[in-house]
Amino acid sequence: MGYVGDLCSSSAQAAQIEAFVFLSVTQRLHAQPEEEEEVEEEETEELGHADTYAEYKPSKSTIGRSHPDLVVETNTLSSVPPPDITYTLSIPVQIINGGLLSALQLEAIIYACQQHEVILQNNQRAGFLIGDGAGVGKGRTVAGIILENYLKGRKKALWFSVSNDLKYDAERDLQDIGAPNILVHALNKIKYGDTATSEGVLFATYSALIGESQAGGQLRTRLKQILDWCGSDFDGVIIFDECHKAKNATSTKMGKAVLDLQNKLPLARVVYASATGASEPKNMIYMSRLGIWGEGTPFRAFEDFLHAIEKRGVGAMEIVAMDMKVSGMYIARQLSFSGVSFRIEEIGLDDDFKVVYNKAAKLWAEALAVFTQAADLLGMMSRKSLWGQFWSSHQRFFKYLCIAAKVRRLVELAKKELEAGKCVVIGLQSTGEARTREVLDENDGHLDKFVSAAEGVFQSLVQKHFPLEKDRREKGAGSKRKRRSLLVLLHMKHPEAVHCIAHSFKDFVYSFLNNFKQISLCTRLEEMKQDLLNKISELGKELPLNTLDELIDKFGGPEKVSEMTGRKGRVVRRPDGSVRYESRAEQGHTIDHINIKEKDRFMNEDKLVAIISEAASSGISLQADRRVKNQRRRVHMTLELPWSADRAIQQFGRTHRSNQVTAPEYIFLISELAGERRFASIVAKRLESLGALTHGDRRATESRDLSKYNFENKYGTKALDKITKAILGHIESKVPPPKDYPGEMKQGMIDVGIFCKESRFGISPEKDCSITKFLNRILGLEVHKQNSLFQYFTDNFDYLIEKDKKDGKYDMGILGKEALYSIIIYCFTYFVDRGMPWEEALKKAETLSEPDEGFYLSHKVCVTPEEAKDSWETQFKFSFRKCSHANWNGRCKKVDEGHECLQGMRLRQYHVLCGALLCVWKRVADVVADITNSSILQIVRLKTREHKQVGECLQEHLQQSRIRLVSFMIMMMLVCTF
Repeated sequence: MGYVGDLCSSSAQAAQIEAFVFLSVTQRLHAQPEEEEEVEEEETEELGHADTYAEYKPSKSTIGRSHPDLVVETNTLSSVPPPDITYTLSIPVQIINGGLLSALQLEAIIYACQQHEVILQNNQRAGFLIGDGAGVGKGRTVAGIILENYLKGRKKALWFSVSNDLKYDAERDLQDIGAPNILVHALNKIKYGDTATSEGVLFATYSALIGESQAGGQLRTRLKQILDWCGSDFDGVIIFDECHKAKNATSTKMGKAVLDLQNKLPLARVVYASATGASEPKNMIYMSRLGIWGEGTPFRAFEDFLHAIEKRGVGAMEIVAMDMKVSGMYIARQLSFSGVSFRIEEIGLDDDFKVVYNKAAKLWAEALAVFTQAADLLGMMSRKSLWGQFWSSHQRFFKYLCIAAKVRRLVELAKKELEAGKCVVIGLQSTGEARTREVLDENDGHLDKFVSAAEGVFQSLVQKHFPLEKDRREKGAGSKRKRRSLLVLLHMKHPEAVHCIAHSFKDFVYSFLNNFKQISLCTRLEEMKQDLLNKISELGKELPLNTLDELIDKFGGPEKVSEMTGRKGRVVRRPDGSVRYESRAEQGHTIDHINIKEKDRFMNEDKLVAIISEAASSGISLQADRRVKNQRRRVHMTLELPWSADRAIQQFGRTHRSNQVTAPEYIFLISELAGERRFASIVAKRLESLGALTHGDRRATESRDLSKYNFENKYGTKALDKITKAILGHIESKVPPPKDYPGEMKQGMIDVGIFCKESRFGISPEKDCSITKFLNRILGLEVHKQNSLFQYFTDNFDYLIEKDKKDGKYDMGILGKEALYSIIIYCFTYFVDRGMPWEEALKKAETLSEPDEGFYLSHKVCVTPEEAKDSWETQFKFSFRKCSHANWNGRCKKVDEGHECLQGMRLRQYHVLCGALLCVWKRVADVVADITNSSILQIVRLKTREHKQVGECLQEHLQQSRIRLVSFMIMMMLVCTF
């Protein structure tokens, strides 16, 4: 079916070997009358799916007991080997043989300590990134690194994390691995002026890095206190646990402090630990010790690295990870998702809810018009702050409605799972406490009803931000200057003083009249504001109640539900049916301790329903642990998707951890509201890069795949541009709008601020209308308009992807192919024969079962298989070396234009590069762009028939040749697809 040729190694020795590459290609039988116009149809080449994960076992480290649970690694990472081990471990044999640290954890400790012996070209010590997922035991691994260095004489270590309470987890981890003598000291318990202890672990939060004190008139900072404790020649360990918290290193004080600390302690042994540390290339900026960018690297600065990688998408991040692994600076494993089930529950909306939602959408459109009118009447010049507050409240309001739309269905599902003998964990982000406390304050601490968080958001916007007057700084500035000038003239007895007094009197009269006019305007604006508040109050009677309080109430109250959130109080229903507000605090315990007690109640089976928010997304384990009483299967329901994958992974990892009896079930609840795709989209975008939970394969169409909700990419941007221009009538769309498309969609776009009115240009799209903004704003449309507009958007989105697939421009991520032989090369070109002999095609046709499979025949000319045989075989032979377009039509457009046509030929050419390509990434991309006028580089994984990846074959060969394999990558340049 094909052959591989023109193979050349680094020594430029050419060789030719044959290999079979099996590709599934649909064959079409063309029979066109001569008078028909030439119509070229292109087919998308279907490349095989690549398995996402492979079972993980240490390949070079041989010490330690097996991890208690099955652990996996992405197939991409598994295709490359870690470096050979040269480091000698000092951890006592009894700890290793006793299983206090598993083989996986010991392997990470060895590679981290080995990497710490490397000094980068900028004279800083190299760092190490632990990307292990939740449940693999990053805490014990980190504790093991600290113990190893303690035994080597480095008695001081810094441990940064996200919460002071996790200090107890650090102590537990050190105790669990047999190092209770290494004391952990909380920085927040040490006064600014005091000197910290002489040795041990100094535990601090990231926020502590920016802590300051002005006590005694002297500015003291935590960062300086830490640096003083370490000393200038500090070569101990710095642990950045949950290091994704420092991802905005150039835009936040905290991130800058993390970079500053690393620069001021150049010999420190830095460990970055996070399951989501490299979810996006831009979030890696604080990882300055990896040595990927900077002095002596292919990328002069981080910005150069970021630009090169972001252009290439998900596949490029895979290449970075592979290069990091084989260079010895990175390790990333995670618990197998074997046994874990995922499903997306799409929830329909009740008719009553749609009515309320539509009323809310209309009122928000009215509010936009009223806010605009008020700003115009005041002549406000700067409105950025006003609209920032307006659209922020708009988004929060409809987010609360989206969540509320799913409560009834969630309760139904949860009760079924409880009846089946399981227990339920519900994940959300918004507790609605702020609104509850506002109402509490308004009623002097009394509350006798459940509160609507959505109503509160709307009311708060109008009460606090409705435009009633201009910025005070602008008022009266000119009058003050005039008064000062007049006083100067009078003091000098200047003759112009009389004229100035006359003008001042005139100004006074005008000012008086303007003030009178202003009073009338203020009265009118107050009336407009009050009218809006009255309408909001009326709508509030129908708006849903605070989701968290409603959930607890429907599950039987606090006695039945373990709440692990950050809120201080809640609204509960008494046995007599009355409602009151009560504190969550229990005697002698803080809120943080209450969350721990609530966790224990859930794990002891006292309560079978747990609700967790972001406050409980770090450090709390809720899995079906073998050591606890509650070993029921966990059903983890995500009512509200977190705003980022970092938070999503943290929350998902609460119920899927080591030493569990059963793996959890995950249910993602998404309403039929199109705008809610915004929340799924932002998480899906990150999870797609992480390869966690979503298969990492963007073409997967299983119901458990979140990546189908990712619209934050170039196709989403193009689709948005096309529909806005089409709706405005600037272009004619190639994708027809849905049949139920509301006629006046332009007005709907104005109502949610996607289109704005400008006197000079009429109606125009809002500047910088990104996908995020678009999906946020359409939440404010009535349900049928929202869903119809979103359908129009996704139809365009799908069309653009399909078009790029046909043109060979679509980046499909890391794909898989099969080859017969293990080809040991660094660079080669091979040709794939996509043709199929007649006998084989006929044989296949006899075994096909799907309605769309088989031969495609022209409806104008009917032929029998016997008649088709000669035509098939003629074309089969002709297209081996020549373009089939010439056979059908006598000519080919591309050939006529002086280009080579590969679309119509059986043979297809591929250029494949293997080796350490990260270091020459930019050069390769530039060369390809010069030759092909395209920068498309398709990354694939090549497998043999024996299911060995070519990277593994290369590895075996190079090891035999005593050549170290730095990294492996296959880049396939798709010139075009048939």
